[in-house]
Amino acid sequence: METTGPIIEGSLNLIGYGLAVIGSGIGVGLIFASVIQGTARQPEARGAMMGTAWIGFAVVEALAILALAFSFVL
Repeated sequence: METTGPIIEGSLNLIGYGLAVIGSGIGVGLIFASVIQGTARQPEARGAMMGTAWIGFAVVEALAILALAFSFVL
């Protein structure tokens, strides 16, 4: 039986990784946008907010690195 539709070749894992990277980029942007807004509202709390922001940044980027590893493994 012949198919008349397009034939998809290649790895769909990289498409999933691309989507994961877009999500992590949006996440990092939202984290630091919130820190900037919080600093504008209450400048004396900048230190506490930056510490939390770096932890959030590390978690979001770790998820992106895990997505890269899984895209090669699976």
